[in-house]
Amino acid sequence: MEKTQTLNMDYLERIRHFGSNANPFFCLMGIEVDSADNGEAALRMPVRPDMLNGEGWLQGGIYTALSDEAMVLAIYTMLSPEERIATITETTTFLAGSRDGMLFASGKVVKKGRRVVFAEGEIREGEAGGTLLSRSTAAFAVVRDRHT
Repeated sequence: MEKTQTLNMDYLERIRHFGSNANPFFCLMGIEVDSADNGEAALRMPVRPDMLNGEGWLQGGIYTALSDEAMVLAIYTMLSPEERIATITETTTFLAGSRDGMLFASGKVVKKGRRVVFAEGEIREGEAGGTLLSRSTAAFAVVRDRHT
């Protein structure tokens, strides 16, 4: 596929076509997409030693970033081709720590309006039904792409 064709594809199409390679942050963090459809998304990411803080626990920003990516991907399943989003606010509540293993992130759209989308995200350890590590809520502005 030519570079110009790749740039013209919307984000969700690129994720479906190229997988994690469509998002440089996914590559950096080792994030894999399990699913994304109908306002929901599921991601997975291995905990690596270089992600731990000085006490040997997964650094808190990793939970927030992974949850954010799951929420954003869930939202993109509900956007029209000319719509984009920008974060208004995001809050993460940390419930438990992790030192290793696989993290599972889920994101879902709570409500999509014309101008604002509300979403929730969770991070779990082990399988998707494993220990709940964090919960996030966020609001995103819906903006129209002026270039379409």
